Amino acid sequence: MKKNILLAGVGGQGILSIAAVMDLAAIESGLQIKQAEVHGMSQRGGAVQSHLRISDATIYSDLIPEREAHLILSVEPMEALRYLPWLAEDGVIVSSIDPVRNIPDYPDMEKIAEAIRKAAPHILVNAEALALQAGSSRMANMIVLGAASPWTGLEPGALEKAVRTLFGPKGCEIVDMNIAAFRTGRGLSEKGSGLKAAATAKTTERQRV
Repeated sequence: MKKNILLAGVGGQGILSIAAVMDLAAIESGLQIKQAEVHGMSQRGGAVQSHLRISDATIYSDLIPEREAHLILSVEPMEALRYLPWLAEDGVIVSSIDPVRNIPDYPDMEKIAEAIRKAAPHILVNAEALALQAGSSRMANMIVLGAASPWTGLEPGALEKAVRTLFGPKGCEIVDMNIAAFRTGRGLSEKGSGLKAAATAKTTERQRV
């Protein structure tokens, strides 16, 4: 088993918490991991991305080569597009559709969504609204993780155990809200609104935006 997962978002969206949950779940499952992070400046809405590699065999490099990411998991839609050159031919995109408008000329959201739809099989998630239903908009990252979980190579039980381990020190209420958010996201993939096939993907479309 080998999974190359590129995590993307901007500062303050919980990208590194997603990575920590998957790291813990992979270790609990007896798998090997390597992770590399680039931290933006959260007060300026800077980009945060993490290369996460999970395998049952030795991993020799921290970084995912271009065209070898099996999954782009993004909590910000334009950040999902930024890393399209890394997506494998059979890769999948799971992204929130909640934009962080941290630049004055932020593109039209529908154009971003259309570019994602044309680029690859995908799930677009209204993460903040679903997180509110689960208890708090701050759990939007767990909504996206749940939606992406079928493509991580990790069992949902291992991921939920990792959520409990990571958030346990913050108390049972926080743990329960994060678990609820994860299960809500997972449900998107398991029931009805699963992966949408890409439209005819063309190189010119993949480079748009």
